[in-house]
Amino acid sequence: MKVLIESHYLPSIAFFSALSSSTEVIIERHEHFMKQTYRNRCHINTSHGVEQLTVPLTGKHGKNFITDIRIDYTQKWLTNHWRTIQSAYGKAPFFEHYVDDLEKVLFKKYEFLYDLNIQLLSMCLAWLKWNVVVSESLSYEKEYPSTTMDLRSLINPKKTELLAKFYNPSEYTQVFGNTFVSNMSLIDLIFCEGPVASKIIRASAVEK
Repeated sequence: MKVLIESHYLPSIAFFSALSSSTEVIIERHEHFMKQTYRNRCHINTSHGVEQLTVPLTGKHGKNFITDIRIDYTQKWLTNHWRTIQSAYGKAPFFEHYVDDLEKVLFKKYEFLYDLNIQLLSMCLAWLKWNVVVSESLSYEKEYPSTTMDLRSLINPKKTELLAKFYNPSEYTQVFGNTFVSNMSLIDLIFCEGPVASKIIRASAVEK
């Protein structure tokens, strides 16, 4: 099964649950950028609760293609994200094992958001050891054949009710709090559970 989906910044566990049974992931590169979505933000679990990490962008992005969206490095977001991630997961069991990979991608300072997201996706798939082909859409199509599962804009912070279609959280031990917080960025799961992360994601996937 092929899955069509937009690029996300440090994608959530639900994102990977949706991809877990696919053989090919098609990233939509011909869409217009949409504000207040996971395209430039993620959620992590900290000592203060769930915190949103947002990548700031340059200028206005009303009808710009996702591939034309530039990251604003005049703001100190990268330092702030890195400090927050270190504070949240520095004592997590597998932090030291994976953190160097994340640092290399983030601090390469990609000019475009899309390019950063693609590299982060490749990193995450390598962490999970998933043999999935990643390709890009050739043009924007409103509809795809039934052999391709169209998940564009379904994993959205404002449409959490849609997650149940492909994500049923499987709990794991988190660094902070006595109450499990579902659907954090994959880094929450990978830093806490390491090689077991893939199994937990597949256990969270809703069978189609």
